[in-house]
Amino acid sequence: MSRVFTQKGEKFFNTIGQISEMFGLPISTLRYYDKEGLFPNIERQSFGEKEMEALNVIECLKKPGLEIKDIKKFMAWCVEGASTYKERKELFESRKKIVECEMIKLQKTLDMLNFKCWNYDVAIRDGNEVRLEALIPDSLPDDIRKLYDNAHS
Repeated sequence: MSRVFTQKGEKFFNTIGQISEMFGLPISTLRYYDKEGLFPNIERQSFGEKEMEALNVIECLKKPGLEIKDIKKFMAWCVEGASTYKERKELFESRKKIVECEMIKLQKTLDMLNFKCWNYDVAIRDGNEVRLEALIPDSLPDDIRKLYDNAHS
């Protein structure tokens, strides 16, 4: 478990190893982020709340495919201050759209998996797929039909 200590009201996390553990990232990744300048004004001995928030944002932007060079640009905008609010918001809006599209794709996948699980539950109970062939797609139960329709749209 990570130990946290405070200094003048701010929480600090003791080691890079603890941060690595908390975020499930290799220490080498954290060092790479630091080398690339993604933690402006970092104190080398500890990670404070600001660095933790920066790491949360980095991981958030990285997941929908933003490259390190673009994350670095975002961090530079943060240092520039209020004059870059518009650019920062636009960056998050674009990442949000990517995540929303991915969620739609994942929901279709989940619906197909749920439909197929139901399908094989019925086949196992019946010992064959004869009844299923007659049900698909028009005579499926309503909740299963919704899964089927979304998975096949």
